[in-house]
Amino acid sequence: MSQNKITAPQQHGTVGGKTVIEDSVVAKLTGIAIREVKGVHALGGGAARVAGAIRDIVGNTDLAQGVSVEVGERQVAADISLVAEYPVALQDLSDRVRVAAAKAITELVGLDVAEINVTINDVHVPSEDDNDKEEARVN
Repeated sequence: MSQNKITAPQQHGTVGGKTVIEDSVVAKLTGIAIREVKGVHALGGGAARVAGAIRDIVGNTDLAQGVSVEVGERQVAADISLVAEYPVALQDLSDRVRVAAAKAITELVGLDVAEINVTINDVHVPSEDDNDKEEARVN
């Protein structure tokens, strides 16, 4: 991930200054928004998900996992890697992920979106094991 920073002059009332937003913050906000999209099972590729599962266990979740951003002066390009839930329509899912990511970038960060590339690297198929785990949580 790049170490670029967004630096924008700010002026509110009579107080001036500049705001610096790290790339990691843009990636994190984007990751949070994507996780809310129905049909997204997880973010990241195989190795990243394994490391993420370990971080989750110790309470140190990486909310930017699976999200890579390149931040320019006025625009952001993002690459997103995810696992889809079965039987979600993959093209529809990628469109909804792009919309959620773009909304987070434009509304929360205040920059335009150059492009958002989505890679669906796996599909999560619910199994008997998942049902057993869910039933154990309920009981």
